[in-house]
Amino acid sequence: MFLRKSVLLASCLLALSSPVWASPAQTWDFGQPAPAAKASRSVEVVMGDMTFTPKAIEIKAGETVRFVLVNKGQLLHEFNLGDAAMHARHQQEMLQMQQHGMLTPTGVKAMDHSAMAGMGHGMQHDDPNSVLVEPGKTAELTWTFTKATSLEFACNIPGHYQAGMVGKLTVSQ
Repeated sequence: MFLRKSVLLASCLLALSSPVWASPAQTWDFGQPAPAAKASRSVEVVMGDMTFTPKAIEIKAGETVRFVLVNKGQLLHEFNLGDAAMHARHQQEMLQMQQHGMLTPTGVKAMDHSAMAGMGHGMQHDDPNSVLVEPGKTAELTWTFTKATSLEFACNIPGHYQAGMVGKLTVSQ
């Protein structure tokens, strides 16, 4: 009886701590995702190969912005909202995704995510502050900015940020 309870307890603890089954809730101190219908304005961001146009965006605290992301480049790109430290962490996740064959230069491959244990959320690109846009495609991301801060919008596909694919996003009072 003792052995059975110990095995059951160990199994429960293992299941609860597994990154494949349990993903921590992500929160951002600069805002939260919002439905496009709540946006007070739209901002078009054109992605070229290693460029964003515009390079800087001004937002007001409390504003909900619908970003329309147009990839006119030949490569897969990402639009990700965050600070420099968050981008550095996300770049490591993206590197692992690339090393496991999930990211190609022009797209994302469907994969068995259970084989990628150790990533915080099973190697899925599903954070609401980020979107991948394939060449020739358009995507959207809508965000409510809750406080004044300095952020970046960036492409964290390996090498892209370092090649200059990063812009300044200023949220003012």
